[in-house]
Amino acid sequence: MILRHREYMLKALKMAQEAFNAGEIPVGALVVVNDEIIALSRNRTEELHDPTAHAETLVMAEALKVIDEKWLNDAVIYSTLEPCPMCASAAVLYRVKRIVFGAYDSKWGACGSVYNIAGDGNLNHRIEVIGGVMERECGGIINAFFNSKRKLPPGL
Repeated sequence: MILRHREYMLKALKMAQEAFNAGEIPVGALVVVNDEIIALSRNRTEELHDPTAHAETLVMAEALKVIDEKWLNDAVIYSTLEPCPMCASAAVLYRVKRIVFGAYDSKWGACGSVYNIAGDGNLNHRIEVIGGVMERECGGIINAFFNSKRKLPPGL
């Protein structure tokens, strides 16, 4: 299973690179159902002038269109960054089965690092979470993006 996580995260990283190239915070996400990728997306907040156009929310909405159902009960979301409170809450509402993410988010993470919306026992649905898959690579693209915005050399 670990090899599959890596395979899917590599595809999410490609989406993150597309976001980076478009001047977006480089987060990529995809939805897998029954070992098949059914939707891919990336951050599009700048492009759409919409602060809610995160890779995870966009990919979940697209996945529902593909499967033509109300819930994502059998879905696994792969994201290069730990979902924020908005995205984790949306995943709970969509009833996602599992979230697999790369880099932890020490400011906005809502799947265990800052908040734990995905596992909150007060909510009607809890999501299995696997964090840190290809963490170095996923964190690296985020760091490179912000370093480029700050005009810092890579690796600082």
